[in-house]
Amino acid sequence: MTTVEVKQRDGLARIAEWSLGERDITLPAVEETLSLFPGLAESRMENVPLCADADFAGRYLAPGSCSPIRVHPAVRRDVPSGTCVLVPCWHTALANPRKYVEWLIGFKDSIPPDTVFYAPATALPSNLALLCYSGFDLFDFTAVDLMSARGLVCRPEGTYPAAAWAGGDTPPSAQVLSDLNRAMLLRELELVRFHIRTSSLRDLLESRCRMDASQVAVLRLLDRERSFLEKWVPVSRPGPLRATTGEALTRVEVARFAERVVTRYRPPNAGVAVLLPCSAKKPYSHSQSHRKFAMAICGRALELIVTSPLGLVPRDLERVYPAAHYDVPVTGYWDGEEKARIREIIARFFQNHRFRRVIAHLDGGALEVAQAAAGAAGIDLEVTCERHPLSPPSLRALDEALSGQPPVTHDSVRATASYQFDQDVDTAGLFVKARFPELRVFRGKDPIFSLDPSTGLLRPTFRGWDLIPEGYRVHIDAFVPTGDILVPGVIDADPRILEGDEVLVTGPQAIATGRAAMSADEMLRSRRGVAVRVRKVKMTGDQNV
Repeated sequence: MTTVEVKQRDGLARIAEWSLGERDITLPAVEETLSLFPGLAESRMENVPLCADADFAGRYLAPGSCSPIRVHPAVRRDVPSGTCVLVPCWHTALANPRKYVEWLIGFKDSIPPDTVFYAPATALPSNLALLCYSGFDLFDFTAVDLMSARGLVCRPEGTYPAAAWAGGDTPPSAQVLSDLNRAMLLRELELVRFHIRTSSLRDLLESRCRMDASQVAVLRLLDRERSFLEKWVPVSRPGPLRATTGEALTRVEVARFAERVVTRYRPPNAGVAVLLPCSAKKPYSHSQSHRKFAMAICGRALELIVTSPLGLVPRDLERVYPAAHYDVPVTGYWDGEEKARIREIIARFFQNHRFRRVIAHLDGGALEVAQAAAGAAGIDLEVTCERHPLSPPSLRALDEALSGQPPVTHDSVRATASYQFDQDVDTAGLFVKARFPELRVFRGKDPIFSLDPSTGLLRPTFRGWDLIPEGYRVHIDAFVPTGDILVPGVIDADPRILEGDEVLVTGPQAIATGRAAMSADEMLRSRRGVAVRVRKVKMTGDQNV
């Protein structure tokens, strides 16, 4: 019996323990796969082209009971959890980025998540990051050995003639070249594993793919499949979100934040909104520039920060991931794609939330975007910036524009809960105690929420969940959890749940609060692994059931 248990995820990529008979292998891995699957030595006529139709592929693929199980885009197979699937000819998929993405989605949607994906004769140092980002786990040395036989040096940047690489010196012998190329693949594997463990594989991929147009195309096309990627990308990550390329605009985390601000976020009751520029320092309110803005505004308006790539960040969400975690090169220049994307976000926000007045305390590209968005939303825009937002005349103009406006009652708990749970939480009688980052929300003496300082999101207590009457529930069988909840105990889960979401676990014998260790989709399609990391458990109902 073989089993796969995922230890850590980074989107489709993961660190996992694969038990294969007497061997335990840490994935992703590069192996001499004939030692794992001796039957591969006798494989014949099974390298079926990925573009073949179902009739042709079905005639030549080995029966589904063989190990590893051969799969094909046109042939549906019953794949048990914990097994290994082999995708013949995947090395040809990169030549057709659109099909690469189409076939990948088909495999991932139809095959259990706790399955090992093997791409034979495919892995090179230059494409390993993309393969792991795409959810492949197992590789062999065939591709680098073939490059060695052709006299090519394999590097993360690409493949190069050994003679040219030697710079006029004697090229390495065939054996030395083979050893060098294999070592380079294993070195890249260690780097990929590190980036998976630190949830930063996307950053590595964005740097690696620049030397190959096909890889860039795959990345961009995959980003467009947000409905597919959404369930694989966690609600937050540790560390910074590096928005250093154009692809940052379409990252799932960025698109998710913008969508939730537009459709979920409930702003306070304010008659005036002020659009402000962002700052390099996060959260914005810790920056010197935003302290000056705060002194001029004096709480008399809803503050909205215009920024790339997130689009629009309400002041009361500035600590929520990724608003306080992104790192972007500051040049003052916004390209056409940035402008179009941010203009759309701002316009949609003001179409959904109407204010008596909207003030733009912006200059340069940000002001240009705001003016275009105001035109699209059908609102008038007042501009208070003279030369520079921090100039004394500009700050005086902002202060004077808000003269006579009543103070706005800000409610960060309500705002965060609406963003996080898509619920308009009744916060009457709640008060915040202690200082950041150890914030606690109480009603009387009862704790209701605490704030996760690493993400800016709320952690509800059992009484806090009473204020969130629906959604983000995981339903379990009749048992009392004595630790984390494993996948076999899960009966159902809210499909909106993502890895990292706060959830309420409900069952006939107990309820529990905790954090989802995987998405609802993975909970329901896997047979092994931790579904929820539990913080508190409360017994309910008949304990003898």
